[in-house]
Amino acid sequence: MQVNHREERLVFHLVSCLCPLQEAECAYVLFVVAILWITEALPLSITALLPGLMFPMFGIMPSTQVASAYFKDFHLLLIGVICLATSIEKWNLHRRIALRMVMMVGVNPAWLTLGFMSSTAFLSMWLSNTSTAAMVMPIVEAVAQQIISAEAEAEATQMTYFNESATHGLEIDETVIEQETNGRTEKTKPVPGNSNGSGKVSSKMEMEKNSVTGAKYRSKKDHMICKLMCLCIAYSSTIGGLTTITGTSTNLIFSEHFNTRYPECRCLNFGSWFMFSFPIAVILLLLSWIWLQWLFLGFNFKQMFKCGKTKTVNEKACAEVIKQEYEKLGPMRYQEIVTLVIFIVMALLWFSRDPGFVTGWSALFSEYPGFVTDSTVALVAGLLFFLIPAKKLTKTTSAGDVVAFDFSPLITWKEFQSFMPWDIAILVGGGFALADGCQESGLSGWIGSKLSPLGSLPVWLIILISSLMVTSLTEVASNPATITILFPILSPLAEAIHVNPLHILLPSTLCTSFAFLLPVANPPNAIVFSYGHLKVIDMVKAGLGVNILGVAVVMLGMFTWIEPMFDLYTYPSWAPDLVNQTIP
Repeated sequence: MQVNHREERLVFHLVSCLCPLQEAECAYVLFVVAILWITEALPLSITALLPGLMFPMFGIMPSTQVASAYFKDFHLLLIGVICLATSIEKWNLHRRIALRMVMMVGVNPAWLTLGFMSSTAFLSMWLSNTSTAAMVMPIVEAVAQQIISAEAEAEATQMTYFNESATHGLEIDETVIEQETNGRTEKTKPVPGNSNGSGKVSSKMEMEKNSVTGAKYRSKKDHMICKLMCLCIAYSSTIGGLTTITGTSTNLIFSEHFNTRYPECRCLNFGSWFMFSFPIAVILLLLSWIWLQWLFLGFNFKQMFKCGKTKTVNEKACAEVIKQEYEKLGPMRYQEIVTLVIFIVMALLWFSRDPGFVTGWSALFSEYPGFVTDSTVALVAGLLFFLIPAKKLTKTTSAGDVVAFDFSPLITWKEFQSFMPWDIAILVGGGFALADGCQESGLSGWIGSKLSPLGSLPVWLIILISSLMVTSLTEVASNPATITILFPILSPLAEAIHVNPLHILLPSTLCTSFAFLLPVANPPNAIVFSYGHLKVIDMVKAGLGVNILGVAVVMLGMFTWIEPMFDLYTYPSWAPDLVNQTIP
């Protein structure tokens, strides 16, 4: 991308006329970084290093102070979580969890889809959205192809039976044969979207084709099933990440930014985040399931809730595929059990550290309040993966004896490095540096003073506008870049209009993950799109509905169960009061 330096100078002079010099310099840095993040003219992590270069040159912050912003408590938490994710994926515990949950739900097409969505969302709570989608999609693709092949076999069996019956009836009067043939054709006529006649199958195969492999679909319904399953995985992997602070990078970025800007507020931790976000994720997951089911296959309640009826050929074939995939894993191994135990213990420690409604175990360190955080728990768990042996390393002596001389841990440093998203770590550090620069230069206060007239609008309208703005921006910019750009703007806005910052920041943070519209909007979308079943228009139609549902559910949550949790209608003492301050 060519940079027009004349336009850059024009932007700088324009900003300089609007605000004081140091604020203008910081705004210019923010503008340059935001443009490069949105356009991705440079790698995101490289762009994130620009504050470390430009802030000292403009005299906003010394280099040593900027450098300290690039490694925070967030990074320690990320390291511990990645240790867990590495062990889970190395020992295939994620596949066992996903397949087992699907087997529990059943093989009815609608319930099967919900089973895949539930298992994907659960895994995404603890693993990255990208790795979850990449892990589940091969299983889903195998199930979808098995459904299609089972339908083909059932159709071939029906056609064979029909041909044999027709041959046997050649001795009958020709008119009778024609009538019987028409009768049987009418009886075996499929529902809309299916096809049993060879001529119709050929016609459909001309119409439906995989854009990547070139393989043709038997019927429109087969194509719709593939589309439905792909989008269910993409959307549920994103929705599941909303539920925990560690579920997605945007949650972690917001948590660290918030705790840095408002250090006296200790209301956000793993337990409190789960309490307010879990209902949102569950409601959105169910509504998304209903929307996608209706959009691609129709929503037949009678078919969904049938009881005591024999399973169809498709359902039997689907159940067999899932059962075979699960049996391939064999019995649960020692390494999986240890990983699962550490995983459960870590989750329990996160929940019980400072739940709010009861005294947590952090009270044991009351002499040092605020010293122990979620990252402390993550680091303890992460160290255990390097200390607990996974298997013994043996060698044969000259006497022919086999002796153990060392052990291999659950994960190695090389395996951890291959999973560690260093680009995200640097990107987040750049966001922290930007936030510190906005604070040091006074840009945050200046923005807040200019946004104070918005206080005349109703709070619900401000939340709706900010949520829609974030949802739109995150479709074309990366989720971490979106929250990093908007946090320094939305925080002063809340302070300027004297509204609890959580009232605006929480819905905006959740909406940052609502990148459902385009294949390039987030990695899970790109992964499922690469299988060739979807077109861009399919994602736009489905994603627009899920985006609207997401914003609606977040708005519902903010004015129902979330409001009393954080006392959102009261301006907190931990937030600065700008109403009685004069900003030059």
